[in-house]
Amino acid sequence: MILKLDRPKLLSDAIAIISEVVNDVRIKLLDDGMSIVAVDPANVALVIFKLPKETFSQYEAGNEVWGVNLDDLKKILKRASTSSCVVFEQEDNQLKISIFDKVKRVFTLALIEVESEDKDVPDLQFGCKVEMDSVSFSQSIEDAKIVADSVAFTAGEGFFMVEGNGSLNSARAEFSGDEVKIEGIGRSKYSLEYLMKFIKGAKISDNVVVNFSDDYPLRLDFPGEKMGLGFVLAPRVEND
Repeated sequence: MILKLDRPKLLSDAIAIISEVVNDVRIKLLDDGMSIVAVDPANVALVIFKLPKETFSQYEAGNEVWGVNLDDLKKILKRASTSSCVVFEQEDNQLKISIFDKVKRVFTLALIEVESEDKDVPDLQFGCKVEMDSVSFSQSIEDAKIVADSVAFTAGEGFFMVEGNGSLNSARAEFSGDEVKIEGIGRSKYSLEYLMKFIKGAKISDNVVVNFSDDYPLRLDFPGEKMGLGFVLAPRVEND
């Protein structure tokens, strides 16, 4: 088993984002590429990550599964520069990670048993879909976090609204159909604690796809150039 990645920043950025939501994960090496599907410890959020086989300059894997601590993996990947290439090789219950630059550096990462069950990506049917630039979406979430701990998404005829309401203060961002692509009508609330972590996906994608329905789970997708990173989040149902 050997994987070679000539652009390690793609993986490094994604792992850094995912590590804020989940700690220990199973990284699956499938025929079509690397994937992670994992639920956070509170069972509120799901992470979906895919790095296609074509992203690697060398991909020789036979359905292996690596149980890893993402904080440890993140620290190692951060040691690679933009001009480095990274090679992964499994040796027994260790993962050998070689960084090739001016100097070859070799790290070994212990593979661990991950107790959580394998998760499937849920088949959700959404009533609303919004496609927009990820920076504008991130700014609207950051605005709401200043005044509230939850945010409401509202989609209507020709508009999408992101609104946070605290006990005294509020924030609202309004987007028209001229600025974003909007389908459907609906409204739902979600935790800003999680969304503040998710919006870091803007680092790997210029765009975000927001899917939701009335009081229904949210799915955010950040379609990267050569990868996919997505999140599913349970709704915040309150009696207003």
